Amino acid sequence: MHTGTGLARAYYDDVVRPLLDAWRPGLPHAAARLGSGSDVLGLDDATSRDHDWGLRLTLLVDAADVADVDAHLEAALPAEHAGLPTRFATTWDPVVRQRAEVATPAGFARSRLGLDPTTELDAVGWLSLTGQSVLEVTAGPVFADGPGEITAIREHLRWYPDDVWLHVLAAEWARVGQELPFVGRTGSRGDDLGSRVLAGRLAGSLMRLGMLVERRWPPYPKWLGTMAAGTAAGAAAGPHLAAALAAPSWQERDAALGRACDALHERQRELGLPAVDGPATEVFYDRPFRGLRGIPEALHAAVPAGVRRLPAAVEQWVDAVDVLMDPERRVAVSRSAAPG
Repeated sequence: MHTGTGLARAYYDDVVRPLLDAWRPGLPHAAARLGSGSDVLGLDDATSRDHDWGLRLTLLVDAADVADVDAHLEAALPAEHAGLPTRFATTWDPVVRQRAEVATPAGFARSRLGLDPTTELDAVGWLSLTGQSVLEVTAGPVFADGPGEITAIREHLRWYPDDVWLHVLAAEWARVGQELPFVGRTGSRGDDLGSRVLAGRLAGSLMRLGMLVERRWPPYPKWLGTMAAGTAAGAAAGPHLAAALAAPSWQERDAALGRACDALHERQRELGLPAVDGPATEVFYDRPFRGLRGIPEALHAAVPAGVRRLPAAVEQWVDAVDVLMDPERRVAVSRSAAPG
């Protein structure tokens, strides 16, 4: 089976670039497969082909050339390539048209991020990003980049500044600490379903933590487990998370989550990040279940006060998909929550 990115590369090399060279020799441009789609993350398979999959490409040009390049491709592209149509509808656009997205480098990045990554981002700007929005700019392959602009943007978005990174890590650990004791509390009251639901929520947070510790942008939930498992932290915590979700009793669930916390905390320590002495969890007051130790506080002690008082990353406190997928709303929500 052709992968989406392999198909995009062949489409550019065999069809799109020759058309551009014949029409405007030497046109400064970049070509890539960026944006939405499992293929951008390298995770597409046969199931991925049932919608929004095919001859897709990202072409980045100067602002003065965007409309002309788009119009030329719409007029000049053949009807199909490699047995696939060059013009088709998508879930976000019912019009049958060519699907090489033509934009400027900054314009393309802004359409995903909600802000201009060619400028220096402040801390709130970084916190307005979701991992998925950054991956739509940075994860896919770039086939050509004569001007070098998209390469520079991708490098700028490689990872958070250190103080923001520690703040986001602290916030994710705090989320874990807020609900970890409830797994045992609900279970001890006979609410096994509630205990399982809480364990599932915590497993999601701990998978995100594994990616954050490893300086990897977390994708949206469909691919979080797959991508987390490919990191050292995720591989260490994964078996314990699986055990927690399969556990028949709250006691086993509570213990497995504690082991997952220990594995992530130990990896955090190995990487030279702030940590506490000893294990990640302890007895929660005098109750027979676990609570988190002062890991968020240890991280925040290394964060400047101006960053420490900011809200967490937007996807750590907003779970409305319609907001998280709307770049402008994400930025507005993040800025509205920041202290004046």
